[in-house]
Amino acid sequence: MSKRRLVITAVLAGRSQSEVARAYGVSQGWISGLLARYALEGVFEPAGCTTSASAEPPPEPASCS
Repeated sequence: MSKRRLVITAVLAGRSQSEVARAYGVSQGWISGLLARYALEGVFEPAGCTTSASAEPPPEPASCS
């Protein structure tokens, strides 16, 4: 489970942001940002972030020659 998911779940379970920040070694500002994105988008991971090990690498950039 990702740290983002753990942090959001802990806060939603009733722990304070400051308590969770200390427990996971992150800032309260980072937690606030996660919670704001979670409230808007309903996702734990940022767009474009994948946790799958089988994800294909991005294609090579086209050359401009």
